[in-house]
Amino acid sequence: MPSSPKPDLRIGLAGLGTVGIGVVKIIQRHADLIAARTGRRVVITAVSARDRTKTRDADLSGYAWETDPVALARRDDVDVFVEVMGGHEGPARLATEAAIAAGKDVVTANKALLAHHGHSLALAAEAAGRVIRFEAAVAGGIPVIKALTEGLAGNRITRVMGVMNGSCNYILTRMQNEGLSYAEVFAAAQALGYLEADPNLDVGGIDAGHKLSLLAAIAFGTEVSFDAVELEGIGAVSIDDIKLAADMGYRIKLLGVAQMTGRGLEQRMTPCLVPADSPLGQLQGGTNMVVLEGDSVGQIVLRGPGAGEGPTASAVMADVIDLARGLRLPTFGQPATGLTRPVAAKTATPAPYYLRMTLLDKPGALAKIATALGEAGVSIDQMRQYGHEGVNAPVLIVTHKATRDDIDHAVGLFAGTGVLVGAPVVLRIEAV
Repeated sequence: MPSSPKPDLRIGLAGLGTVGIGVVKIIQRHADLIAARTGRRVVITAVSARDRTKTRDADLSGYAWETDPVALARRDDVDVFVEVMGGHEGPARLATEAAIAAGKDVVTANKALLAHHGHSLALAAEAAGRVIRFEAAVAGGIPVIKALTEGLAGNRITRVMGVMNGSCNYILTRMQNEGLSYAEVFAAAQALGYLEADPNLDVGGIDAGHKLSLLAAIAFGTEVSFDAVELEGIGAVSIDDIKLAADMGYRIKLLGVAQMTGRGLEQRMTPCLVPADSPLGQLQGGTNMVVLEGDSVGQIVLRGPGAGEGPTASAVMADVIDLARGLRLPTFGQPATGLTRPVAAKTATPAPYYLRMTLLDKPGALAKIATALGEAGVSIDQMRQYGHEGVNAPVLIVTHKATRDDIDHAVGLFAGTGVLVGAPVVLRIEAV
């Protein structure tokens, strides 16, 4: 006898902004395709948003409406709670906790929520026999969570790195291509709506740091430790840095790197120089790229759109479809009870560093800087002066490999030389 059809998978969708409407469109447009691929229909039964009267680019007339996302999460006609509201406290957290308590699986695009509360939510979900999926929370349409938890599950991951904030990459590549200042491109990005309401979430590295902490938890079997991510934004990067890096064959990127070392888990989201001819160096505009390195597979490069209605909704639907198929994995790729609390390690892996500073233009100034570097145990690979600015002399130094502690020690010694004008720009040169 033929098997009876599987029941519909019923979705409660919280958030009807760009991503939420994208999810609605995919479910409406591809209903038959999704059913063919999963063996059951995926339907939206109810939605939630703050303003019911707002005009939206989708037909929502067939769905029940809840103004309170917590009420949506508790509805009896919802199997999967899809959260695309954003924010790591308030309604998003309360509704996600309510959904788990009510026996619902959760799909979320909310990297901040998971970066701050991912471990506790994972423990709660797994204790209740529920699943939290979050492909859309990291790198938009790039299936990097699936790559780590499934495709590379047989590898010991050695390093995760990438460009994970399209707005920052847009700013840096436009500075590069058009010779514009940071302030000019920042203003243009803000006018185009490329930046968050609080721009520091983007240009300060916070948004990308959230994503890196989630990837690190999966890659290294640890609890999420966003507070241990070294964060440095791109605000100090000038057009001079862009040009000087290019002259040496490099591009500047806001680069996230996570790796487990003998001292603990290194996590950093900082501007770095990368080779111009590398995949990361060639990355343009708002595109994201994640590089995964495993002991068996070697290096995998994933590239694609990091934000936007279609790409992010596509990632949400990948998780929904997995649940419709019956694929159920622990939140971070292994049971949350088995995740270890990482020892946070400040970056200790040696690398060359780029130092740009302005010195008083007087005899012996460069010698004092060189002496300070030597006292800190840092040797010089290249040193040059360029374009005098009145009584000041801009100087570029590229070091041989050094630890960040030694570089910081040297910068501390610079302050006592009496020849430094302002703070130096310090950028790591990353081997990719």
